[in-house]
Amino acid sequence: MLLHPSSLPSPYGDGDLGHAAYRFVEFLQAAGFSVWQTLPLGPTHEDRSPYNALSVHAGNPRLISVDWLYDRGLLDRAHLDSLVREPGDRDAVLASAAARFATRTATDPVLAGRYHEYCAAHAHWLEPYARFVALREAHGGHPWHQWPRALRDRSPDALRGASAAMQTRLAALRFEQFVFAEQWQALREYARARGVYLFGDVPIFVAHDSADVWGSRNLFRLDADGMPTVVTGVPPDYFSAQGQRWGNPHYDWAAMAGDGFDWWRRRIASARERFDLVRIDHFRGFEACWEVPRDAPDAVTGAWARAPGEAVLGALVEHSGAGTLVAENLGIITPEVEKLRHAYGLPGMLILQFAFDGDCANPYLPHNHEAFNVVYTGTHDNDTTRGWFKSLDADTRDRVLDYLGLPGERMPWPLIRSALCSVACLAILPLQDLLELDSSHRMNRPGIADGNWRWQFRDGHLDAALAVRVRALLDRYGRLAVVPVPG
Repeated sequence: MLLHPSSLPSPYGDGDLGHAAYRFVEFLQAAGFSVWQTLPLGPTHEDRSPYNALSVHAGNPRLISVDWLYDRGLLDRAHLDSLVREPGDRDAVLASAAARFATRTATDPVLAGRYHEYCAAHAHWLEPYARFVALREAHGGHPWHQWPRALRDRSPDALRGASAAMQTRLAALRFEQFVFAEQWQALREYARARGVYLFGDVPIFVAHDSADVWGSRNLFRLDADGMPTVVTGVPPDYFSAQGQRWGNPHYDWAAMAGDGFDWWRRRIASARERFDLVRIDHFRGFEACWEVPRDAPDAVTGAWARAPGEAVLGALVEHSGAGTLVAENLGIITPEVEKLRHAYGLPGMLILQFAFDGDCANPYLPHNHEAFNVVYTGTHDNDTTRGWFKSLDADTRDRVLDYLGLPGERMPWPLIRSALCSVACLAILPLQDLLELDSSHRMNRPGIADGNWRWQFRDGHLDAALAVRVRALLDRYGRLAVVPVPG
């Protein structure tokens, strides 16, 4: 199942890691699912995109369950009521919880020890992240390259002075990350006890305005003012005559190689702390990346730049193995990209909505599937299957129905069946498809800036009848979870 936690129902605005997340796990267990896939969990910029995070290591404080804080006496009922009225007050509510937590740790050595152990174990990213967020807030949300030069360039004296003036905020930011980790690990243990494993997502590139770039400028291709010398994207294709200019800074691969790609090893280690499986988004960037001049308005003038994929993946495999990694191999995929993927034993992805162009050799058609893949009806970037089918011209709709051979069953169920009976080793279904939802419920519309990442399902959407229907399909196609359920 593909669902980001922010899409869970909540009276406080965004979905979070509270009661609804546990009910969702119970639904997955009842329906026979064994995997819950999410989008990246990092703290987002103002656009709310999980793929545009302030840190690749930190968790999004918007996902922190305030009910969990209330149950532990760190918030009052009045705090929860205020969030129901004004979901945007979350920062102030979390600051109140942080203040109470500081008081409690002064008299609870066990809790204090656990907190300090967490902060020490994650100090390599937690301290730069906390400073970055506090400074960004102090400078009106402006990106770090617009800060005063001493702070922009991380002058030790300037950082010490700024930190001394922001101790309360820094403590609150550390507290948020500690609580996020506590809540996530509790949810993960609850899911695992019910035979449900968590599948995460690691975007290959990072946001320029992030703690990662500010704190490790030497690892990115930046000029003396901190601006990217080139940015990443994808070239023009059938769908976009201008290509896509993403704007992320590119890595200085030579600098990263100097310490054995330690930055990447730590990044994957952070993901594996939270997830049982990890998808690497835009995997092809490990073989070659489309580089665009930073001042170019689009991606037309870009060029391919080789990347040291074998060296990077070799370091990752040596450090922690490749058995839990999945490669997102969509887009312009060359034989060199596939050779790299297979060399390190990484499953790829198959999207059924891409299958019906009339070419019987289309690799996304189920009869061309190979087992070493993960099959999807669609991803967060696709339309819902019902919306996709409605958008097709009449000839393509007929082609889809003729291929699937289930004219009496309403879409999206024929495509769901096709995913489940694929030989792919894992099948992932977006929740919107199980709920038969139309285009108004899609998570993201690539190329459109506003209105994305906000979809939530409602209480009552997931009922016993749906669980029974889905469980029967999983059983029929040999995909029913067989992990023993604790009594």
